[in-house]
Amino acid sequence: MMSEEETETPPEKLALDAWHRAQGARMVPFAGYEMPIQYEGIVAEHEWTRTSAGLFDVSHMGQLLLSGPDLDAAVEAVLPIDLSTLKLGQQRYSLLLDENGGVLDDLMVSRWPNHLYLVVNGATKWDDIGHLREQLPDDITLNHLEDRALLALQGPKAADALARHAEGEYPLSALTFMKFGQYTIAGHDVTIARAGYTGEDGFEISVPADHAEKLAAALTEDKRVKPIGLGARDSLRLEAGLPLYGHDLTAEIDPVTAELTFALSKKRREAGGYHGHARISGALSDGAAQKRVGLVLDGRLPAREGSEIFAGDAQVGTVTSGGFSPTLGHPIAMGYVDAAHAEIDTALEVQVRNKRLPARVAKMPFVQHRYFRGS
Repeated sequence: MMSEEETETPPEKLALDAWHRAQGARMVPFAGYEMPIQYEGIVAEHEWTRTSAGLFDVSHMGQLLLSGPDLDAAVEAVLPIDLSTLKLGQQRYSLLLDENGGVLDDLMVSRWPNHLYLVVNGATKWDDIGHLREQLPDDITLNHLEDRALLALQGPKAADALARHAEGEYPLSALTFMKFGQYTIAGHDVTIARAGYTGEDGFEISVPADHAEKLAAALTEDKRVKPIGLGARDSLRLEAGLPLYGHDLTAEIDPVTAELTFALSKKRREAGGYHGHARISGALSDGAAQKRVGLVLDGRLPAREGSEIFAGDAQVGTVTSGGFSPTLGHPIAMGYVDAAHAEIDTALEVQVRNKRLPARVAKMPFVQHRYFRGS
């Protein structure tokens, strides 16, 4: 009889799998794929991205293209987004919610000509696709763009490094944060969005999978660009105060508790018409019982996911993400605490390795975002 381990589906390989290995990547299973976790080392890669330009392979994420009659109305029944204000060439952060307002995924929505383009998390993409196909009307077409890779070039030198290769109707410098455009790189059409999940200025590049290796090689020929793994991506997004689905966001957590009310436009808060509106409306008016907060810890010992948070003898919360901040030189964490203990500078303690470590609630982001919003 085969064991459970023997019957599990092996991780898929990225289009750039061989290229990653040739660059010295250490590969690990993540979200159903073999992914590069590091090349030179997490701290070195983190610091390189903060000072130069790091190239991340995020092709495990799902790229979806929606089209059909009354598309905006159909999608607004599923997402709490006001699509009337999303113009051609713009993208926006949104949330996929269950019937009770719990977060099934966080995602990006972009306005293409006659389409909406969604980027969803790799670990949830198959569930997201199933949920969307079930919830959207039959005359809405959902195409999963499995033949495309997704690369992210992040850091203060990313714009100059990418501009050398990107040809389009408008220069790359015309893109500001959360805008995108169609470009050509080495004869191949790509979509470039000025966005990312590191807190740094940068770009996400949707490219045909069979062109991904040529693009990665061209970018890393520039001495300002190095490949960066999942480890540094995680430490960067933590410093940026950005939640990670499956850790800081789950179906048990609603947008108000998660401090993501900016993803709920005023129009949609009042009009409703999306899953979970009743629960979310109640939380907006009455306040959430818990809140997502940032924590700064004393010393150098980091708190990890699952660490308990205390106020005196009472447990008041749980850490959902944590680590040592290379930029700040001390441990930071993100977690949920009872609303009464969520004010900035509230003194708490975190249980780490049988020790109670002093901590305080801190404003996020821990490291200031450096998104390019125009000169």
